Amino acid sequence: MNRKTNGAALTRRDVLSHAAGGAAILAAGSLVPAAAVQSGADMPPIHNDRIKQTICRWCYDKIPLDELCQIAVRLGYKGIDLVKPPDYPTLKKYGLIGSMTGTHTIPKGLNRKENWDECLGKIRAAIEAASDAGFPNVICFSGNRAGMDDEEGMKNCAEAVKQVVGLAEQKNVTLCMELLNSKVNHPDYMCDHSAWGVRLVKMVGSERFKLLYDIYHMQIMEGDVIRTIRDHKECFAHYHTGGVPGRHEIDETQELFYPAVVKAIIETGYSGWLGQEFIPVRDPVASLAKCGRLCDV
Repeated sequence: MNRKTNGAALTRRDVLSHAAGGAAILAAGSLVPAAAVQSGADMPPIHNDRIKQTICRWCYDKIPLDELCQIAVRLGYKGIDLVKPPDYPTLKKYGLIGSMTGTHTIPKGLNRKENWDECLGKIRAAIEAASDAGFPNVICFSGNRAGMDDEEGMKNCAEAVKQVVGLAEQKNVTLCMELLNSKVNHPDYMCDHSAWGVRLVKMVGSERFKLLYDIYHMQIMEGDVIRTIRDHKECFAHYHTGGVPGRHEIDETQELFYPAVVKAIIETGYSGWLGQEFIPVRDPVASLAKCGRLCDV
């Protein structure tokens, strides 16, 4: 997840215009024909279904949700990620799953007790709504350090999660804390390394509390992505993509080879969701088609 992006990437996102068919688009600041970047648009849809792929809503918030759902169905995606309960009826109209439901903000998280009333209230409401809809996951965040020691923050997070994880167990919903980078996008965020998150999951000790492993964020913070996925597979309930650097397309323009990463995820026995969370700098539909097929291993 990366709702706040720095520098040029934010500018691209703000000016990115959705193109359908042969309309012209803005790419890297220059007006170019859409045909120049349509290499993925004519690819067949996702069809192997060895991993369920979903589209992160915030990356395409310039596209109306109803239209995004139509695109998802056409390209073979199974759901929309990072949604809220008011979005559920639109997703259900197209037979799509809300693969991750939003709750509280990123900086104001569970590591500070003064945030618990607000954060836990939003988490409980999201768990109830997701369960009623038959949707699987609800997100949460550690919050920023703001001078707090990581050990104290972990204990506070564990105590907070234990107050709501019983409800998650009862409702068959998984609460996922997201791993984010504190180097580029989320300065001072506490849950910024896999080891910290894994210790927290083990401290809570419930199958209904796990981590959202964001490949983009963890490549920035620590690398060694495939080994981490294999070593701690039992702690990861959800995955996000994103090209490094810049959180753009996950194709040959960035430093990770996503087919190998996704294959490693599948080989762990994972049966959950892979959220495409890249901000396109080319035609968004063509990019979603191409990158979806890259992960259709």
